[in-house]
Amino acid sequence: MAGAATLAAAAPPDRPAPLTLYTDATIIDGTGAPARAHQDMLVRGQRIVAIGPRGSLGGTAGAVTVSLAGRFVIPGLIDSHVHLATPPDRARAEAVLRRDLYGGVTTVRDMADDLRPVAELARAALAGDIAAPDIVYAAVMAGPPFFKDPRIGAISLGVTPGSAPWAQAIDDATDLHTAITLARGTSAAAIKIYADLPPHLVATITAEAHRQHMLVWAHSAVFPTRPADVIAAGVDTVSHVCYLAYQVEPVMLAAYEDHTPVHEARLAPSGDDPVTAGLYRAMIAHGTILDATGSLFVRADAGRRAHPERRPLRCTGAAVIRLTQQAWRAGVPIATGTDSVAARDHAWPEVDDELEFLARDVGLPPLQVIHSATLVGATAAGQARDTGSLEPGKLANFAVLTADPTADIGAIRTVDLTVKRGRPYWRRDYRPITREEMKADDDN
Repeated sequence: MAGAATLAAAAPPDRPAPLTLYTDATIIDGTGAPARAHQDMLVRGQRIVAIGPRGSLGGTAGAVTVSLAGRFVIPGLIDSHVHLATPPDRARAEAVLRRDLYGGVTTVRDMADDLRPVAELARAALAGDIAAPDIVYAAVMAGPPFFKDPRIGAISLGVTPGSAPWAQAIDDATDLHTAITLARGTSAAAIKIYADLPPHLVATITAEAHRQHMLVWAHSAVFPTRPADVIAAGVDTVSHVCYLAYQVEPVMLAAYEDHTPVHEARLAPSGDDPVTAGLYRAMIAHGTILDATGSLFVRADAGRRAHPERRPLRCTGAAVIRLTQQAWRAGVPIATGTDSVAARDHAWPEVDDELEFLARDVGLPPLQVIHSATLVGATAAGQARDTGSLEPGKLANFAVLTADPTADIGAIRTVDLTVKRGRPYWRRDYRPITREEMKADDDN
């Protein structure tokens, strides 16, 4: 996997970094290892110094002690698929980010937007000027037809659609070295390959991005590029497990703009689909992470039962569950992306729905769901060196729960405290989203 720049820590002040000792917690470290009861964790400034059995740590003189007896500590959650600025709305974005942070989310992966406001949000989050997770983001590349999409106009104000460094139209005449360099200039960690590109351009974009030390995040089908060719190009993550089912189509859709749903009857009638199995073998060989976004499709099915006039998505919820189950059995690493925003009155982060999808619909054990939402997500975002698991040397990014998530993943909604980069955010201080902040969503 190609490297990506990690989010730099704020410059240390002249005074010594504060020392905090969190005591007597049950720690679930995000690696998939069993929970460890009665643990202490020492944090200096932004980083974890040590973790060990209660009372065993040295170097705690002068530390502020926070008792976590009876509490469960997990790494900060990671939403691997958000859109913060399509179109830009600073108040709305800050409100959603605030809900995320106070609900235990410490990192989000922005999957292409107007990067001018996203970069400002990322800087403010990093500095602690706003209550928000750290933001890792991508610049988007797609074929010229995609740039007729009205969403592109919304993120390209003042710039000809397709010519912005953060949203570039690519064809055979494009100087890809320059295009990737321009994207890097936005401080994006990755290129998102979106739509309307043939296989050879998907491959050459990926190779040049990796050469310039950027990650590559792609839709699992780029249209007309099939999933097998997207995976073969060596992209680091693929989004939307549904789109993988287009591999079984005898004729691939020519363009992203054709929203013909997957013909699910072409999948094997029972058991693992053999065509999809080949895709999963290739993903494991390439180290490709799956950003399944499954809860979105399950929720859409429920919505259509109440409102049958709504247009169906490309897959049913049942197909998405089945494909994700097969990915899990095959050993494909799965991240927890949402690609959606909950209504204003929703009290908890959207990513909680994706955790429940993996646990309750797909059947993953809770420890593995937490692993997906933490260390796998950090790897997808290129941030695993600094976050995603509870280990000495990593950022003090964690959530404190009042109930055991290994017994019931629903405990993810019992966050009492979030710590991001060593700074505490107590749930009791959370300010719910107001009508003014999310006025456009009142009809959700």
